[in-house]
Amino acid sequence: MAEPTPAPKPSPLHTNSPSETQKAEPASPTPLRCFTGAFIAGGLGYALYLLTRSIAEVFANKPLPTGNYVATNIAVAVRTLVVGMSTLGTAIFGISAVGLIALGIQLLIKQLRQPS
Repeated sequence: MAEPTPAPKPSPLHTNSPSETQKAEPASPTPLRCFTGAFIAGGLGYALYLLTRSIAEVFANKPLPTGNYVATNIAVAVRTLVVGMSTLGTAIFGISAVGLIALGIQLLIKQLRQPS
């Protein structure tokens, strides 16, 4: 009995090139890449810092609803979550920038200690 779904025969035009079968190795970090990444992360962190500061000022200048106890609690929770998430993003990008700078310095020292 024949197979209900026969396997397709490989086309002679389609051959597996070495690039398709082998996984590409990740690029090794260089001081230039580290400092470039730190510059980008620091810029995004600073932008998020300015955004966080602006959000906090807007929330500080607008009064909370005082008519209902539940509405006041929800408003406080929403304000806390918004400022907290913005602060978290700022901290993540800031710590990333500091770590990339430290890695770049470490790689520079390693390059200077190696004999040519």
